[in-house]
Amino acid sequence: MSEFVEQVELEHNHEFDGQIDREKLKTFIAQNRAKYIEARPKGFLKANGLGDNLNKDGGFFGGVPQHWMLDWPIPFPLFVDSAKGVKIKDIDGNELIDLCLGDTGAMFGHSPMATQKALNEAGENGLTSMLPSKYADFVGAKLAQIFGLPNWQLALTASDANRFALRIARLTTGRQKILVFDGCYHGAVDETTVCLDKNGKTIAKPSLWGSAFDPAINTYCVPFNDEIEIEGILSGQDVACIIMEPALTNCGIVPPMNGFLEFVIKCAKKYGTLVLMDETHTLSTGYGGYSKVHNLKPDLFVAGKAVAGGVPCAIWGFSDEIKDALEKGRANLPSGHSGIGTTLGGSLLQLSALKYSIECLLTPQTYEKMIESAKALEEELLKIINSLNLNWSIVRIGARLEIIFSKEIPKNADEMRAIFDYELEEALHLGLINHGFLVTPFHNMLLAGPDLNKENILQYSQAVQDIIKSILKNKGE
Repeated sequence: MSEFVEQVELEHNHEFDGQIDREKLKTFIAQNRAKYIEARPKGFLKANGLGDNLNKDGGFFGGVPQHWMLDWPIPFPLFVDSAKGVKIKDIDGNELIDLCLGDTGAMFGHSPMATQKALNEAGENGLTSMLPSKYADFVGAKLAQIFGLPNWQLALTASDANRFALRIARLTTGRQKILVFDGCYHGAVDETTVCLDKNGKTIAKPSLWGSAFDPAINTYCVPFNDEIEIEGILSGQDVACIIMEPALTNCGIVPPMNGFLEFVIKCAKKYGTLVLMDETHTLSTGYGGYSKVHNLKPDLFVAGKAVAGGVPCAIWGFSDEIKDALEKGRANLPSGHSGIGTTLGGSLLQLSALKYSIECLLTPQTYEKMIESAKALEEELLKIINSLNLNWSIVRIGARLEIIFSKEIPKNADEMRAIFDYELEEALHLGLINHGFLVTPFHNMLLAGPDLNKENILQYSQAVQDIIKSILKNKGE
């Protein structure tokens, strides 16, 4: 590991006292917004409806196929021309090292050879048939081996997988309520889109537009790492399922305190509640995800985004107890009316992509490379923090890591929100793009792909150091 960091060893810098100069910060943001625009004339035209393929009768809202692509803290979206490995190129020819990787969708790199093989094979042999393919037995057995649970199903997205799993949990327990954690993210599942207000009351997130019902009707929301609150709710014995990430990742990375996850599983079992681990983001932890690495035994497991190398796919697994309930439920319905699933779920394309992903991407060797690079990034950032006397820290979960603007690691979403600094996040994000690095749009989270090399890591470190120095107060100011 030391070979990654020896070349940029930093001594303590006595010019700075670790305080951000807010005027310098505003100037830096303005200058880097202008620099971003100047480097992307074609992107600017597209973003303003002036592209070559302009359709005056309409088009994508905001010029993008999903409106949340407009949420990035940049003047206009980065229009991509190509992506391969850990490199991405925009339509203006600017090349960036990608440390976002599609917010995990391309965790194993863009366009891996395994996925190309799957696409070629599916292109020759069929994309979908609403029937299992020749790889069904292999993929099912491998999922059980890798992730631990014996029974598996496929969906198109983790949102779908979570919906299906929650419905099966309600079927199994005969209960209606679910429990989630403040700051969680489980995709577009309405009943999970809640948060706590300043009085600790469960309310719908402001971003939940047009919901058919108030999700707080069926959902309890509690602070992460709060054992007393969890047991108090579960003791009412009306909760079908706790759906959770092993560590919060959407409000910033909030790790579990020692023994917390084990407590959740034990307490849930005590009161007849099932536990669903949504590992769509914590799949970065290591081979088999956080649950496998830390020997946890959830009743249900969900992962999406990266599992099939970028092909739309999610997996959800469950215990034999849940399998028995599902079989009983199906036995009471006429054939063809089981009501859980989608036409394209379990397609020939998905099974082919999963087969090659399991063989070539979801391997201990791939994780070893990614985690080694993530540790190197962590060491580089810690050296900069110490050198510039910054009151910051780093949280890392396997191949995923994040800068925290506090020496104390937050224990829940409320504590994390209290240290947010949106201006500083924007400055780091913009500055890094202009230095040739793409990170996640919020919280500057990093994901180390398997192709990330020593040179990339050192260049990233130098870019971060240069950006931070340019916005710090000089000592004595």
